[in-house]
Amino acid sequence: MRFQLLTAIVAILVCLLADLYIYMHLRRRPGTAARTVYTVVTLLQYAAIVTAIVMSRLHSPNLIVMMWLIFGFLSLLVPKIVWVLFNLIASVPRAFGHGRMRWLSLTGTALAVLLFGGMWWGALVNRNRIAVSRVTVESRDWPKAFDGMTIAQISDLHVGTWGSDTTFVSKLVDRVNGLHPDMIVFTGDIVNRQSDEFAPFVKPFSRLSAPDGVYAILGNHDYSVYKWWPSDSAREADHSQLIEMHRSTGHRLLLDENVKLGRGNDSIVVIGVENISKPPYYSCGSLSRAYRAVNDSLPKILLSHDPNHWLDEVADNRETNIALTLSGHTHAMQIQVGGLTPASWMYRTPWGLYTDSIGRHLYVNRGSGTVGMPMRLGATPEITLITLKRAD
Repeated sequence: MRFQLLTAIVAILVCLLADLYIYMHLRRRPGTAARTVYTVVTLLQYAAIVTAIVMSRLHSPNLIVMMWLIFGFLSLLVPKIVWVLFNLIASVPRAFGHGRMRWLSLTGTALAVLLFGGMWWGALVNRNRIAVSRVTVESRDWPKAFDGMTIAQISDLHVGTWGSDTTFVSKLVDRVNGLHPDMIVFTGDIVNRQSDEFAPFVKPFSRLSAPDGVYAILGNHDYSVYKWWPSDSAREADHSQLIEMHRSTGHRLLLDENVKLGRGNDSIVVIGVENISKPPYYSCGSLSRAYRAVNDSLPKILLSHDPNHWLDEVADNRETNIALTLSGHTHAMQIQVGGLTPASWMYRTPWGLYTDSIGRHLYVNRGSGTVGMPMRLGATPEITLITLKRAD
């Protein structure tokens, strides 16, 4: 919480500097209407962030209210910073006796307006849309009987962000079932902080159905580690409750476990690990434990929430013999424009299909929910429909 408070204070100081610059600019213009409107909006902006800070000090704050308060503050702060930077650069020629670059100032104004509109479009429209990514994974490992098998992958629902409104999750379930996949997998982060967030969504989530089964794993948010608990036993009890909710859906939750799927004389193995991540993320899974009693000659599909696990333990590793790994976690940082995402600054595999030097594949789903900011600027909620193709 201290780090979050420090971050908020820094953001407020940056905002104060930007507001001072903008207000001085407005003072040079005739009339008071613009200054009055700007002052009112700015006071509401500071009220939002101060309220969020006060709420964050509570043991059980209303996360949805906090989320929107912080988002409202940031949706004004980011455009302000952009406008100020462009105007400062536009004023540089004055230091050398030349006039301002008015075109650059106008560009900054347009970009600031676009950013503000884009952020709210991402919050009110795009995060409610659903995109289906169709991917073919070709490998010599797939048995003939599984050639053409389809797998629908969803990930990172973070249902707590929706409160008790099941509309989006119900729509997502209908879209997944409507694709008629052979198998459905969920690759972690069903909640934000605690198990009771999942309660309103158990029923719609239970409607996921596929002939070869529905399989799920846990993500870092599913271990009740992002909430203050009076004791470790209270946290563990909440985590156990989430596991029971998962199992009440009728889906197979894989906790460092594996399951064998057969078609005639052919078989593949689905392996699911508990979360395996590097700090600061919670990690407790074990691939070797999940791998136990597996016939290593059989082709395998691994469900592992964090794609860094594939890089660390699966990619280019002939000992694991895992043909395909399915992950989530990154959200593509909920921002993706023209195929570019800031998640690439943090992850070597931010989103999409990757192949290592020996033909092992990874697909990173950009998730369906939101965490932090309730916005998806691009990075539309994703269902991945994967088709297995046997290479000749």
